[in-house]
Amino acid sequence: MTYGLSNFVNHGRAVGLGLLTAAAIAVSAAAAEYPDKDIKMIIPFGAGGGSDTLARTIAGVIEEMKLIPVKILPENRTGGSGAVGYSVVAKEKGDPYHLATVSVSFFTTPLLGGSPVSYKDFTPLAAIAQSPYIMVVPTSSEYQKLDDLKKTPRFTTGTTGVVSDAALLAKMTSNALGIQIDSVPFDGEGEVMAALLGGHVNVGFLNPSEAMAQMKAGKLRPLAITSAERSPAFPDIPTFKELGYGEILHTQLRGLVMPADVPPEVVTYWEGVLQKVATSEQWKKQYIDRFHDIPDYVDAKGFKEVLERTNARYETMMKELGIIK
Repeated sequence: MTYGLSNFVNHGRAVGLGLLTAAAIAVSAAAAEYPDKDIKMIIPFGAGGGSDTLARTIAGVIEEMKLIPVKILPENRTGGSGAVGYSVVAKEKGDPYHLATVSVSFFTTPLLGGSPVSYKDFTPLAAIAQSPYIMVVPTSSEYQKLDDLKKTPRFTTGTTGVVSDAALLAKMTSNALGIQIDSVPFDGEGEVMAALLGGHVNVGFLNPSEAMAQMKAGKLRPLAITSAERSPAFPDIPTFKELGYGEILHTQLRGLVMPADVPPEVVTYWEGVLQKVATSEQWKKQYIDRFHDIPDYVDAKGFKEVLERTNARYETMMKELGIIK
């Protein structure tokens, strides 16, 4: 039998299609099997802190709801203001079995030159909540509402370190209101609160869990909140936006990242998992109600845009303060 060119070509096409089909089936099977081993959740900070609580609560809710067929193993890898832990995750490029949550240090440590990796070395998966900040004054203060601050040209606020969300918000508020709010660095949130209650600084930018107890005790008066909409936990506190200062909008998104270059189907998988977490009663009870954050699911694309925008804000502030060039 003569085997002509057309037969050869057709045979080649058949073989090629067969190989492509086999490859597609293999990829599909691999995707269907993910995850098939335990996943490490690297926590770049010590046990008991905010990042540790966030990571372990996410892992606990996922396990309680049986959203994935494997375990998430939280592991604290401290050092270098987050640089050690984030580097552990980033070096596992393409590996979908490493997770981390984001924090202020996720942005600031690389900008300060203290980390070999930055937000660009990670794959955003999704965000599940946002933590706004409440601008407060002591109840003994003469300032009853935000615009009253315009009566005085200069104020002070407390911040943990030179670079922080409080320092960023002080700069944003100064620019918007045409006043000067100087940031005074302290060693921790406890010292900031003591300075605020003691009248050693004039205003504070506190996260909801810090502010609520002192507001309930009648020691602090809220002026505005930095979220786009009023917080369900604080319905009587106006946003900066509704008071006419829409440029003062800054919240810390609570979300997860993986190393760069993980497969797109893995991102889709985790978007689904985290959307279920964000809308669950378990998450509401164990995190939202406890820390008074705002439930807010944001998909991978939206989370990526927020990370880029947040990094740009920190970079601009640090340049204005002369911290970086």
